[in-house]
Amino acid sequence: MEKIFDMIRKKYVACTPEEAVRQHTISILVEKFHYPLTRFSVESQIQVGKTTKRYDIVVYDKDLKPFMLVECKAPSEKINEKVLQQALRYNLKLQAKYILLTNGQDTLLFRITHQGYKQQKSLPKIK
Repeated sequence: MEKIFDMIRKKYVACTPEEAVRQHTISILVEKFHYPLTRFSVESQIQVGKTTKRYDIVVYDKDLKPFMLVECKAPSEKINEKVLQQALRYNLKLQAKYILLTNGQDTLLFRITHQGYKQQKSLPKIK
């Protein structure tokens, strides 16, 4: 199986369609938006209710609080309400200010507020 280098985990991982989207998203956040590599966490486990889940990417702010949760899907999977609900469930635990959903072709960004969530047009600067 083909491998791809994960600059966060600093190792080669299997290059599945979802992993290719994950690595592409990381490179865009780092190279184009200048998010520091040291603020990323990839594929870590969290407890969601009584279930152990694994998120794709979390970017932390300068105080090491979750700033953005990124949910990556393979290009063949649609970014839809089901994907948003999955990310929102994970975010109950993480409490990130932003949620980014992408399949490498379609990308949606939401800002989490006390009233719920609101779609955004552009990525925020990391603090």
